Amino acid sequence: MKQDSAYTKNNAIRKSKKDEGFTLIEVLIAISIFAIGMLAVATMQISAIKVNSNAGKITTRITWAQDKLEKLMALPYTDSQLQAAGSPFQETTSDGYIVSWTVTDNTPITNTKLITVTVTGREKTTRVSYVKPSMS
Repeated sequence: MKQDSAYTKNNAIRKSKKDEGFTLIEVLIAISIFAIGMLAVATMQISAIKVNSNAGKITTRITWAQDKLEKLMALPYTDSQLQAAGSPFQETTSDGYIVSWTVTDNTPITNTKLITVTVTGREKTTRVSYVKPSMS
């Protein structure tokens, strides 16, 4: 009976030593996998920040273009800002964007004006067009 208990003790000692913890190689592999995952997430974050920044700039240019186009649409058909002879017109916004517009008479059909607003800034350009009909 004593031999059985000695065998059980030795077996228990061997198992507990084997299950004590992680080896250095296991820890290094786990840290490496974790680091690669974190680098992937960091790269994704940088990409997302760049895309959001570009989207904000596009939104700003579109907003300036639409704002100017709405003001021009509200003017009478014969207003001086809607004369093709004075085209192109230009303004600079408070935040440094250049808003310019051109007017082309009788385009695409007679008794209409094609108004094209161009906003330039932050090394990009955005264009918005509208056809204003004559009300006479």
